[in-house]
Amino acid sequence: MMNTLRIGLYGLATFPCSIIFALMLNEVRSKAFKKSVQMISYIPHFLSTVVVCSMLTLFFNQKTGVVNTIIEFLGGTRTDFMTKATYFEDIYVWSGVWQGLGFGSIIYMAALASVPLEQIEAARIDGATRMQIIWHVNIPYILPTVIIMLIFACGGILGVGYEKILLLQNDLNLSRSQVISTYVYEIGIRGGQFSYSSAIGLFNTIINVTILAIVNWIAKKVGETSIW
Repeated sequence: MMNTLRIGLYGLATFPCSIIFALMLNEVRSKAFKKSVQMISYIPHFLSTVVVCSMLTLFFNQKTGVVNTIIEFLGGTRTDFMTKATYFEDIYVWSGVWQGLGFGSIIYMAALASVPLEQIEAARIDGATRMQIIWHVNIPYILPTVIIMLIFACGGILGVGYEKILLLQNDLNLSRSQVISTYVYEIGIRGGQFSYSSAIGLFNTIINVTILAIVNWIAKKVGETSIW
C-alpha cells in the first residue's frame, strides 16, 4: 500500500510537466521547428511497455549503460540502478514522464489554440511581456482543462499498472517495487486466491473512486469546474 501511494503521489507531482511543455511549445514561432518537436515528443508514447523497459535496462546497465558511462566520465562511480530499491520510483516515474510528455500535451495545445488573439494583442499593446501573457492570458484560458485532467489524475493515484512494474521488478528492488497490482497478480494468478485478489481489486477501485469524488467536490467548490 505504501509503495503504491509513494509511486502514485510521485507521478501526480509530475502532472505539470505536460502543461509546461505545451506552454513552451506554444511560444515557438517557427512552425517547422514546432511540428518537428511535436513529432519527436509523440514517438515515445507509441513504444510498447516491453520496449521502454528494455531501453531502460540497457541505458542503466552498470557495465555498458550510457548513463553510467556519462557518470564515470564526469568523475563519478558506476552504479547498478536497476537493483537499487531507492532508485526504483525515480526510474519508473520519470520514464513515464518521458514516454507521455508529448502525447499528454496534445489536449493543452488544443486548449491554447482557442485563446483569442485579440486578448494576446491587447496584452502586448499594454506592454505585457511573454511571461505575463502566459500567466495572465494563456493559463486562465486553459485552467478548466487543467482542473479536469488533474481530477482524473487524482482518481488514479492507486491505479499503478502492473505491466511496467513487473518488467522492472527484481528480487533486489522488491521492497520498493511491490505494489497493489503486482500483489494481486501474485496471489491471484500464481497463488489461485481469486476471492482474496478480487476483494483487493474492489478495495482499490473504491478508494480511487472516493478520491476522485472528493477532488471533484473540492474543484467544484473552489473553481466551479468539475466533471459532474
